Amino acid sequence: MAYLTSFVALSLSLVIPALVGFAINLIVSFEPGVDGEIGRVQASENVESRVLWVIAGVLLATSLARGLFDFARTYLTDSLSQKVAYDVRNLMYDKLQHMSFAFHDKEHTGSLYSKVTSDVEAVRRFVNMGLVRGIEVPFRVGAIIIFMSTLNWELTLFTLVLVPFLLFQSSVVMIKLRAMWLHVQEIMGELTTILQENLVGIHVVKAFASEEYEKKKYANKAQELRIEYFRNERLQGTNVAWMTLYFTLTLGAVLWYGGWEIMRGDLDPGSFATFLLLMNQLTFPIRMTPQIVGSYARAISSGGRIFEVLDAQSPVEEKPNARELTRAEGHVRFNDVSFSYDPRIPALKHVDATAAPGQITAILGAPGSGKTTIVNLLPRFYDVTSGQITIDGVDIRDFTLASLRRNVGIVQQDIFLFSATIRQNIAYGLSSATDEEVIQAAKIAQLHDHIMSLPHDYDTWVGERGVTLSGGQRQRLSIARTILIDPPILILDDSTSSVDVETERQIHRAMTEVMKGRTTFIIAHRLSSVREADLILVLKDGEVVERGNHEELLAKRGIYREIFDLQLRPQEEVLLDATIAGDDGGNS
Repeated sequence: MAYLTSFVALSLSLVIPALVGFAINLIVSFEPGVDGEIGRVQASENVESRVLWVIAGVLLATSLARGLFDFARTYLTDSLSQKVAYDVRNLMYDKLQHMSFAFHDKEHTGSLYSKVTSDVEAVRRFVNMGLVRGIEVPFRVGAIIIFMSTLNWELTLFTLVLVPFLLFQSSVVMIKLRAMWLHVQEIMGELTTILQENLVGIHVVKAFASEEYEKKKYANKAQELRIEYFRNERLQGTNVAWMTLYFTLTLGAVLWYGGWEIMRGDLDPGSFATFLLLMNQLTFPIRMTPQIVGSYARAISSGGRIFEVLDAQSPVEEKPNARELTRAEGHVRFNDVSFSYDPRIPALKHVDATAAPGQITAILGAPGSGKTTIVNLLPRFYDVTSGQITIDGVDIRDFTLASLRRNVGIVQQDIFLFSATIRQNIAYGLSSATDEEVIQAAKIAQLHDHIMSLPHDYDTWVGERGVTLSGGQRQRLSIARTILIDPPILILDDSTSSVDVETERQIHRAMTEVMKGRTTFIIAHRLSSVREADLILVLKDGEVVERGNHEELLAKRGIYREIFDLQLRPQEEVLLDATIAGDDGGNS
């Protein structure tokens, strides 16, 4: 439809020069008589005057109609470009939601943000201006040239003599601009990454008094972007200058030769006026060509970056015939599981473990030993390199990702809260939760009393990333969020590492009830977490080197005993002192 309205507007625009030329010839051909011919002169003058009025009326109507169709074309192209941008943004966002941890581990957030915003906007602008104009411009040029050649083919040749040079110039510019725009978009992504990291880590920046360093880092990258933009604009400006020079030289040649043709009587003034008006219309597509070329080059480079996301393959894919996991009983088995983030460096080696409903499995080890990796494999954030993980005897790769993750509740080590209310953050995984269910989850997580002390209780805004809450409060809110979805399998990844001893005691008292009947995996550095576990797995360099309960592993005097003596025994003494102090306070 946009092309149709553009075609009609073009046709109407060609009518206007023809009418003007006809009117000029009519005026020039009028020769008043003398003496006895006055009556016939007046009659002829009246007829020609009426004809001129008709021409003026047709010109007005044609101009109005052209304006209407130009508006329709603009409206349709704007609507089309916004629809394309809307669809592409949603496609990219959906794709990012379905990509696995492995993809997001490698991609910079700022680069992805730039692709979803700046690159999509570049494509939208091309659709808005370049897509329709790119077809309209050559069609308009062709129609005008054909019309001009019917008036005077020699003048038309004068007009077209430099066109091959301009086409070559535009092709060279487009190739250069494509590479330049790709570089611009890459720098924009890097600049966005610097800004995003700075805003997220602003407390660290200020703690280390690194404001000047950050300002310099940002300024250097911004300067690099400015220089690249300047090179881009300089190239496009040069192209525009060549186009302007072409038109000026051509106009001079046409005026000289056209005037000579009129004086020789080989060209009438009306046709020459029509030709000049057509030349004037030709300036629009000529001046638009550099913009279209630049828009196309930018859209091509941006489109390539967009398809890097859309064509990306997630290492974790759902089978076409995947089945729903309604509610698992909770029998979990790791069968000879190995995993590598980097093929050259194994993160897990031949792990075997079994967990039953109601059983608590604690996982211990030094940083980098593979503790978090084990539990990241269970909800399929990553897929095993070899081996198999089963739930209730079925390979987890046979389940749909959504149903699998509904059955595995996770309290992650890196807590992320959304800029929303406390109620919305707790109910994030279950939007249909009632107020009573949200409150019950908060009570179990020992957070309800604190929430009720806030001015707006559960409707209190937590701020970006939960900055208005303490570390312990964010930890407990994360626990409440997991409790609410009532998962049969529970993963607590260092879930009480940010709270004091007394708060930890309160949380564990509540969590003891929550963990009943659930298959629970705990990654923790607290004594209470491992002492109550039915099974403790001790990892070293990705391998399970010891397994057993607290008493059994202490008796072995191996790695677990070393961890206990260096890390856990001091906690036991602190916990004992806190208990005694609490009892004394209660007896006073």
